[in-house]
Amino acid sequence: MGEPPVLPSLHLPLIPKIPRQEIPLPSADIPSHPVIVVPPNNLESPEGVKAETTEEEPGMQKVNIPVLNIKMPVPEQEILITAGTTAAVSVAATLTATAAFKWAVKVLKPIIKTAIGKIWTTKTKENGSKMQ
Repeated sequence: MGEPPVLPSLHLPLIPKIPRQEIPLPSADIPSHPVIVVPPNNLESPEGVKAETTEEEPGMQKVNIPVLNIKMPVPEQEILITAGTTAAVSVAATLTATAAFKWAVKVLKPIIKTAIGKIWTTKTKENGSKMQ
């Protein structure tokens, strides 16, 4: 029992001094817009001044419904023609596809039934001959 055990030791170097970094605050040019003055809702023209008559919107026509006395807005003719043509083509395509599908089912159903029956009979004959 003589001497005490020698434990390993680690000598670390001194921490170097790192200068402190300073980050300046960001700055930006904020856009500014001129003040827009909005007139009040109840704005009226002064006495003696005639109000200007404005025409209706160029793209929107109005149709008068006589029984109800209501003017109903109607879109431009080009828009109506495009919508009507698209609807007619989609209906025609749907009806044609339905008729073609019904015809294909009517023609192919007996053919497929016959083919499945033949396959079934050949499979059962093969299975029957293997078991004997």
